[in-house]
Amino acid sequence: MRPDSARAAREVARTEAEAGDIAHVPRPREQMRLLGHAQAEAAFAGALAAGRLHHAWLIGGPQGIGKATLAYRVARRLVADPRTLPSPAGLDLPEDHPAARQVAALSHPNLVALRRVQAPGAKTLPTRISVDAAREALALFGATAGGEGGWRVCIVDSAEDLNANSANALLKMIEEPPPRAIFLIVSHAPGRLLPTIRSRCRALALRPLAEAEVRAVIEGFPPPFPPVDAAVLARAAALSEGSVARAVALLDPATAAVEAEVSALLAGLPEPDWRRVLKLAETLAGRDAEPLLATALDGLQRHVAAEIDRRQGEGPARLLPLVEAAERIAAAAREAAIYNLDRRPLVLSAFQVLAQAGRGEI
Repeated sequence: MRPDSARAAREVARTEAEAGDIAHVPRPREQMRLLGHAQAEAAFAGALAAGRLHHAWLIGGPQGIGKATLAYRVARRLVADPRTLPSPAGLDLPEDHPAARQVAALSHPNLVALRRVQAPGAKTLPTRISVDAAREALALFGATAGGEGGWRVCIVDSAEDLNANSANALLKMIEEPPPRAIFLIVSHAPGRLLPTIRSRCRALALRPLAEAEVRAVIEGFPPPFPPVDAAVLARAAALSEGSVARAVALLDPATAAVEAEVSALLAGLPEPDWRRVLKLAETLAGRDAEPLLATALDGLQRHVAAEIDRRQGEGPARLLPLVEAAERIAAAAREAAIYNLDRRPLVLSAFQVLAQAGRGEI
């Protein structure tokens, strides 16, 4: 796709906010390259070449590692006119291929994306994919496929956003799929999905990216994504746990500052500087501080996981306090989110629980 065409597609697409949007970062359907998942690509390409393409694929793995990018890469290949493909094998399409432009704009008649989208005039995104949205999207499969490719593709991004009714609507469709219909279901936590959905899908687990791959993806983002200092990018990639989305978040100065402060306070356990803990709690209690709070909670859980790994030779009894501390923090975070509680007690209690675990008081 020519640079001007790519920019035009992004401008059209960004008239509606979508779940997972990151400022100045191309959406998964706008990205033509995919790093780090050659084995998953080969699984799709091999099934397609052999004529044994399963009708439903569950693409699982941590958030921000490229699952949706892979799904759209597969979709481009399936909806493209086979006579226009450079080769019958593989998933590559030229950037200026008509199918690439149509998928980027979600304008191809044989493709539908089931996702959370901000409605015109609404101030926020919906919290779930409604059953009405699911039925409207799945109506594609009640019509005759158009074009030379003949495949109809539904991308669900992500399955965790379905409510009970929309999940059941999807289940009914994949239980009795129409001919030449493909469902690509992105999931950040496949184990939490309905067993009836999982049992009807071919599971494809994607691994977190390597640090070098995270850096390469971010370095490849086109303008207006700003250039990043190499040292800053290296630190963000090292802390990203293989997630490009997490690395990009850590490039934000405010996010990086919270991550650094959490790390410094954790280094002082079991007796951190409680004045600094209180100041951090005040920072994370703001109305617009949810992303920063998520960064802090991720840092706490990573600390626990690293401590358990470091001390794994000490036996289960010695590690149990750390496990219980992590569970208490996670439960308190869920409760605060559900009931919209003040975040200051959450932050303070999280450090208190970790301090107690460090002193062996749990």
